[in-house]
Amino acid sequence: MANAIPLSKGLVERGWDVIEGRTAPVDPRDAATVILLRDDRVGDGAGGSAGAGVLAYMLRRAASMAFAPGAYVFPGGGVDPRDRDREVGWAGPSPREWGETLNAEPAAARALVCAAVRETFEESGVLLAGPTSDSVVDDTRDDSWEADRQALLDRSQSLAEFLQRRGLVLRSDLLRPWARWVTPVIEPRRYDTRFFVAAMPAGQRTRDVGGEADTVAWVRPAEALAAWRAREMMLLPPTAVTLNEVGACGSVGASLDADRTGAMAPRMPGIDKVGDKLWLTAPEGVDYPL
Repeated sequence: MANAIPLSKGLVERGWDVIEGRTAPVDPRDAATVILLRDDRVGDGAGGSAGAGVLAYMLRRAASMAFAPGAYVFPGGGVDPRDRDREVGWAGPSPREWGETLNAEPAAARALVCAAVRETFEESGVLLAGPTSDSVVDDTRDDSWEADRQALLDRSQSLAEFLQRRGLVLRSDLLRPWARWVTPVIEPRRYDTRFFVAAMPAGQRTRDVGGEADTVAWVRPAEALAAWRAREMMLLPPTAVTLNEVGACGSVGASLDADRTGAMAPRMPGIDKVGDKLWLTAPEGVDYPL
């Protein structure tokens, strides 16, 4: 069956319960995820030359996580109520402009962009913000930045409070919209997730921040997909599709400049019954890289 995706064993029973009406689908929660990119470079260190493609930053979710344990994912997570704070320092396209792009009300668009920036910092140490509208912080690895990251994680400070105290503005212009994926109706935890791409800021470095992830890595999309096909790496369908799409761009610049017109329409895998089996099916028009 073309573009059919096997269900995990744990979803089969619930899948039948939802399909046959014994269990109601869960309402999806707004979420954001960011594909951090840097150009792959041929050669050794800074002397290398660009041209070998693109690298994407990924985390492997710890085995203890309730959602997608063991899966390689991009930094991201659910929208926090305080991501809607109107007092957040802001540079770049406005929440109204982002709302038009993300098919969302301005307040919801603000929250999605804030969640994207906050989650990226929480899960990689990379901060898409700067002291001015045309600058970005150049290093976030000392103990004071780590204290701020922990305060965001435990929700003792909001993103707006963090940026205000640091004298920073969120750089919404460093993000580009990529796609919108909705978790299938049979999942017990569902998300309506906007995917963004962003270039790794010059001077900053990702770091292994622990917590929800037990491994982090910069991956070549083609190699990650090959490992996934060989069952050496676990990828969720939206992640596999996104790696395939970004890898096809060939560079960070091409990814940022890609025409994503229409790509923000919701993509949700469907469910097909074939005899006594259930299969996920890729959304129409999506090239699922089996």
